[in-house]
Amino acid sequence: MTQVPDFTLIPGETGDTLVFTGAMLVSTLGPLDRRLRTITTPIAHIDLAGITGIDTVGAWICCRISQETGATIVHADDAATRLIEALRQVDADSPMQAPSRLPVWLRVPDKVGEAVIGMAFGSVAVLSFVGQMILAAGGLLLHPARFRYRALVHQMELVGVNSLAIIGLMSFLVGIVIAQQGAEQLRQFGAEIYTVNLVGRISMRELGILMTAIMVAGRSGSAFAAEIGTMKLTEEVDAMRTIGVAPMEVLVLPRVMATVLMMPLLGVYAAVVAIIGGAFLSQFALGIPFFSFLLRIREVVPIHDVWVAVVKGPVFGLIVALAGCYQGMQVRDNSEEVGKRTTAAVVLAIFTVIVLDAFFAVFFTEINWG
Repeated sequence: MTQVPDFTLIPGETGDTLVFTGAMLVSTLGPLDRRLRTITTPIAHIDLAGITGIDTVGAWICCRISQETGATIVHADDAATRLIEALRQVDADSPMQAPSRLPVWLRVPDKVGEAVIGMAFGSVAVLSFVGQMILAAGGLLLHPARFRYRALVHQMELVGVNSLAIIGLMSFLVGIVIAQQGAEQLRQFGAEIYTVNLVGRISMRELGILMTAIMVAGRSGSAFAAEIGTMKLTEEVDAMRTIGVAPMEVLVLPRVMATVLMMPLLGVYAAVVAIIGGAFLSQFALGIPFFSFLLRIREVVPIHDVWVAVVKGPVFGLIVALAGCYQGMQVRDNSEEVGKRTTAAVVLAIFTVIVLDAFFAVFFTEINWG
């Protein structure tokens, strides 16, 4: 049985002698350390003749007392001497001072270089992830019985059906804002009737699908990252691989396919609700009857505006789902990573969607769908 450590103070002419007895081990030193910190008398010597064992923590306590009081350590055996000398050498080789910082004209390029290199490695990782997803999709085409249809339907419900209320409310209010602000500007030229054109085209062509993509990124993209990231932390993803289930087929593909399929529908739905919001405001603010507003929409909104939204939808859905699933699969080590990766998924998805929307605007103008 391990002997509990203890100490006694023997008075001397130049100072007390601190005599240790027992085993000075990490498992037994807690109460002793608290008592040692209450000593107020000067200590000249630390006597280790009575100890029955010592580890690094016990040696560190002796070194600390020696440094604080200037006491000399005496009667230490070979093991204690080696530990004490090793700790003293570490202290001598590691001065307690903060490292000097680079000057700002070097620090800024250094950070920019790190960011560029990080983007390069990140791009390679994203391409690798997309490649794995394509291989998984090819495997499912060869073996369709492995496809998780229930998971796809469940994700379609989460991404599409459950988001109808929030997207509808947002789109309705956006339509009201567009109609109100547009009417205020057009009234200066006596052209309030063109509020119908403004609301119809901007809702169907741009804001309907763009705002929907941003909402889905914040709602479903973040959920994808958090769910998969949590499964990575709890080692559920590793367990799937152990039993022969491919995480790409079970976790990633159903979410990506559900988002790609539901985004065009949600985009058209958002545009329609935004037009209804504009018609609602126009009836009270502009005197345009509600149904007359809706009938005029058929005249002023060309059919290719609807196709623009339908074409953008799957692309935006693919970007949102890929960002969420990729960031979730990159979670490592601790729960803090889940929050960071979830934030990164939302930011990456929204940024990429806005950049692609600008590209689509130029592209459709060039093919005379402007």
